[in-house]
Amino acid sequence: MSLQLYYHPLSSFCWKVLIALYETDTPFTPILVDLGNPTERAALRALWPIGKFPVLRDDARDVVLPESSIIIEYLATHYPGRVPLIPTETDPALRTRLRDRSLDLYVHLPMQKITGDRLRPPVSRDAHGVGEARTQMRTALDMFEAETSDGGWGIGEAFSLADCAAAPALFYADKVLPFRATHPKLAAYLDRLMARPSFARVLEEAQPYFHLFPEEPAASEAS
Repeated sequence: MSLQLYYHPLSSFCWKVLIALYETDTPFTPILVDLGNPTERAALRALWPIGKFPVLRDDARDVVLPESSIIIEYLATHYPGRVPLIPTETDPALRTRLRDRSLDLYVHLPMQKITGDRLRPPVSRDAHGVGEARTQMRTALDMFEAETSDGGWGIGEAFSLADCAAAPALFYADKVLPFRATHPKLAAYLDRLMARPSFARVLEEAQPYFHLFPEEPAASEAS
């Protein structure tokens, strides 16, 4: 296959691209990268020196692309598949991209800050930074709750890039800052996303790895 995706089944940003690939029925070869394996880590860095996934390689066009949003934009242009994930009209496309960036910047990245801090030894944890991340997430979740409709998807009635971004961001956000009791529209939206076949497949494939997700440290460890 022309397309190769370097990824890990537990990575939230990899989920975003996987959802897009499954949603559009785009053929690709998955290449699982264990960052704890020096050989696999070196192979990833040879493609993208930053060493983060997802990374897409397109042999047919001799292209290597990092960053989930850019990968999905590339797929929409060169491998559009059975459904468009980015509207063709200018204003809906801008709203879709804005929702994508807002979810990544104000929910997804703060969530990763919180979970990443859990992997640190107690003496190296960043209580101030985690507190700021929680505050930003709460603000963003409040904003998205107000913007979310009682049905449909992130931007109108069509599943889009915005929903590819929302699925992993909200799924993991609910793990680190549970919002179902306080944000009923977002909770219902997350349920719709989890029932979507593309995301359900991603969750099923990630199931064997969920035990690796860092739990919140005990109060004695966090202090």
